[in-house]
Amino acid sequence: MPKFKPHRAGVRIDMTPLVDVAFLLLTFFMLTTQFKPAEEVTITLPSSHSDFKLPESDVMILNIATDGRIFMAFDSQILMGRIFGQENKLKASVQVPKEQLANYLVQARTMNPKLRTVIKGDRDADYGTAEDVMDILQKTQITRFSLVTDLAASGQP
Repeated sequence: MPKFKPHRAGVRIDMTPLVDVAFLLLTFFMLTTQFKPAEEVTITLPSSHSDFKLPESDVMILNIATDGRIFMAFDSQILMGRIFGQENKLKASVQVPKEQLANYLVQARTMNPKLRTVIKGDRDADYGTAEDVMDILQKTQITRFSLVTDLAASGQP
C-alpha cells in the first residue's frame, strides 16, 4: 500500500515589522548621537587665500581666544586623558595657562613624537598672544606649525 505524503506548506514571515523597527532604531541613533563635542571657546578665523589642508590624525591644536586665553586640544581622547586627566578626556579643548604651555607641549611630544602642531587664532585676538605662543613653540623645539584660516571667497580681500 502506497503511503501518501501531504505537501509541505511554506512558511512565510512578514518582514514589515522588522523593517519598521530597523528604521526606528536608525532614526533614534541619528538624532541622539553627538559627533563632535561642544567647543570650549568659539573662534572666528581670519581669511586667507591658502587652501592647504590640515592633517587628519596626530594633531595638536592651540586655540587663541579673543581675550587672550589659550586652549589646547588633541585629536586623540587617549592623549587628552593622559595629559589633562581622565575628567577632561572627552572635552574638545582645555584652557592652559601661558606659563604651563611649554610643559604641556613637551609632555605631548614625548607621548607622541608624530604630533603636528596647528594654531587657530581668533581674528580679533591680540597678536601679542599669538607671538608669545610661537616663541614658546620655538623654545620647545617645535619649529614647524600651521596657522589655520578661512579660505577667502574670490573677489573679496
